[in-house]
Amino acid sequence: MKRYLCIAMAAVIYTGFLYGAGDDPAEGFWMSVDTKTGEIQSCWELYQTEGVLYGKMLSAVGITVESKAIKCRDHYRDFPLAGRVSQLPILGTPWIFGLKRQSMGTWVDGKIINPGDGALYTCKIRYHPGDGKKYPTECLEIRGEIGLGIGGSQYWQRTSREQAGALR
Repeated sequence: MKRYLCIAMAAVIYTGFLYGAGDDPAEGFWMSVDTKTGEIQSCWELYQTEGVLYGKMLSAVGITVESKAIKCRDHYRDFPLAGRVSQLPILGTPWIFGLKRQSMGTWVDGKIINPGDGALYTCKIRYHPGDGKKYPTECLEIRGEIGLGIGGSQYWQRTSREQAGALR
């Protein structure tokens, strides 16, 4: 029994050093990749504020810093920024918001807005470390649902701050 307790404690300490105190593996810079073409579509930064996870788009194919979210509604319940959402810039706005940590690397009960068409989905995020099999490299599963489990997942790949801001 003591042996298992020691192993468990070592794993907790190792995880703390690996991710840093208070950090979560879902945080950082990520790129969404088209599953059919393999092309990078957009790059994001996921970050925590007061224990809530947010994600803002930093760059995307065909999107400039002047591009506005004109296809969005003016207001969404619990949207983290004041003002008319349809007048906000696509880049730099937290389109992923309100996620609460369920466990390390797993976030639930949030929302995600597609700024291209204004569609609102419930959102779950789950970090998958690379295992060389199902997940060849570390990835982030972003799941958007319209209700009753109906929805879809995207698998994002980790990237650097520099690459996340450079996509055009």
